[in-house]
Amino acid sequence: MQKINLTFLGEGKKRLDVFIAENTEISRTRAQGLINDGMVTVNGKTADKNCKLKNNDEIAVEIPKPREYTAKPQNIPLDIAYEDEDLLVVNKPKDMVVHPAAGNYEGTLVNALLWHCGDSLSGINGVMRPGILHRIDKNTSGLLIVAKNDFAHEKLAEQIKEHSFTREYEAVVYGRLKTDEGTVNAPIGRHPVRRKEMAVTDKNSREAITHYKVISQFDGFSHIRLKLETGRTHQIRVHMAYLGHPVAGDDVYGPKKVIKSLGGQCLHAKKIGFIHPRSNKYLEFESELPKYFLQFLEGISK
Repeated sequence: MQKINLTFLGEGKKRLDVFIAENTEISRTRAQGLINDGMVTVNGKTADKNCKLKNNDEIAVEIPKPREYTAKPQNIPLDIAYEDEDLLVVNKPKDMVVHPAAGNYEGTLVNALLWHCGDSLSGINGVMRPGILHRIDKNTSGLLIVAKNDFAHEKLAEQIKEHSFTREYEAVVYGRLKTDEGTVNAPIGRHPVRRKEMAVTDKNSREAITHYKVISQFDGFSHIRLKLETGRTHQIRVHMAYLGHPVAGDDVYGPKKVIKSLGGQCLHAKKIGFIHPRSNKYLEFESELPKYFLQFLEGISK
């Protein structure tokens, strides 16, 4: 256990996490995590996450020894759209879990990344989610970004927080939409009864905005493009179900009788764009629709 002692000397009030980041090699995100874990005291008392420092406040920061990775590297092929010393853009296949969790400790994207990158992954999200900035569901295919270091992680996380990422999806949904394009602006939070699900709700929810545009329509289905303005858990699936047009094959938010041939929702993260954390240049990547998606489109178009 490493311990760092600091004294705040200054007028006015200053955020504790900002002060720690400015006076140590600890990132602001890491500082926030240590505060939340009760590892930071101010004048001998455990600090609150909203703590503002006053002149002569004594700060003590305890840094636990890094835990060894509990996720194991596995030689799993990766479809890499882009890679440099700071990040990767990976095209995740359907049926692959992003990070280890109960019931899925092997065969995940993180297992594959640990094999491919070794120790070159950001540690901000902990030992079970190294490099992971954002995620897509197991049964959703498509592009996501992986950070190789904490610098890249923080810069990219800021863009996600500010909703400045470009994130476009394609999906097949049930039914024919009444308008060719539109916006769903409806807050999403935990379902009040089914706690593993999300729902449109005003209670303990967060703003969620999804833009959609019809590409083509078929008998009983629509092929649509979606652009996320926010990135809530299951956002597209919840919003389309809220409209009465759940994603085809969705066994959680769709009809009880699922389309078994799909093995999950027909949803693909097709395009992603962002400002590179080091060069400050805008990068954008697009992936082809996967085989399962094209086969389903072919089937409903007959």
